[in-house]
Amino acid sequence: MAARLARRGPQAGTDLSWPGFVDALSSLLLVVIFVLLIFFLSQTFLSIALSGRDEALAALRSDLNDLARQLRMERATSLELRDEISVLSATLSTAQQDNEALRTQITGLTGQLNEARANLVQAAEDQAAAQARIAALTVDVEERDKRLAAEEARTSAARDEIALLNQNLAALRQQIASLEQKLDASEQKDKRQEAIIKNLGERLNAALANKVAELSDYRSEFFGRLKALLGARPDIIVEGDRFVFQSELLFGSGSADLGEAGKRQLATIAETLLIIGDTIPQEVDWVLRVDGHTDILPIRTEQFPSNWELSQARALSVVKFLISQGVPPSRLAAAGFGPYQPRDPRNTAAAYRTNRRIELRLDQS
Repeated sequence: MAARLARRGPQAGTDLSWPGFVDALSSLLLVVIFVLLIFFLSQTFLSIALSGRDEALAALRSDLNDLARQLRMERATSLELRDEISVLSATLSTAQQDNEALRTQITGLTGQLNEARANLVQAAEDQAAAQARIAALTVDVEERDKRLAAEEARTSAARDEIALLNQNLAALRQQIASLEQKLDASEQKDKRQEAIIKNLGERLNAALANKVAELSDYRSEFFGRLKALLGARPDIIVEGDRFVFQSELLFGSGSADLGEAGKRQLATIAETLLIIGDTIPQEVDWVLRVDGHTDILPIRTEQFPSNWELSQARALSVVKFLISQGVPPSRLAAAGFGPYQPRDPRNTAAAYRTNRRIELRLDQS
């Protein structure tokens, strides 16, 4: 049996403790059965021996000797089995310890495996992100390559253009040199012309001063005659080169239609203007400017949405009447100033009346 166990022998990585234990129990059972059989045979032989004790005694002794020999062999086998069981027990304990160590290693390796799997998943995600990034970078590189090719084409075109510009610049420099020579000659000529122009300017200023003085004389004569004809009236004022009519003398309240009294006054002005105009030389360019002014009280009607329209309409009414009296339109001008150039800035009824006015100004056009 020991030889059979030796032939079987423990294989690497195989737990043989249980098969060895079973073999040992089987051997013990066989021994017990064998002893019982011997006992039974002994009883049988003893019975026979009672009848033939002498013959049986010899046979029995022979059997006993055989049994003793077999018993010694079984004892030796039992001792071997015990030794093997001890060895197997030690082997089993060692195997159990190794099993615990292996379980610990398996637990550690399982954790490492889980960690490795997590790392593998993360690595796969990182790889996918990297591939997406690589794809985006590839597209970006392709776009940059296209832009670079376009830039290189533009650069080449710009170089050709620069070369052409350099040629044009050289030609322009030659032209500039030629023009500088001409400019020097022109500057010499301009200096001579400047002296001539300065002389002409002085003469022109003197002539204009004479004309202004001449027009001032006619203005003085015009306003002097008007003042003599119209008489001393509080609603007609002469201030320097202006003749001021209060609006009430010419127009009704909020109206641009001339009244009869106003027409008579303006007819006198037109007659005087025609007389004076015939005496003014043709080379003196003069114009009678008619300025309309209102007070600050607002007006909002369908005909006159604001004081601007009212002042302009009154000035135009005066101009149109003077034209009807024979004054040339080219010698007349109308302007409306609304309430924005008051003579009296106070907010009183007297100031309002003063500011509502028509001004006549003989001026140079």
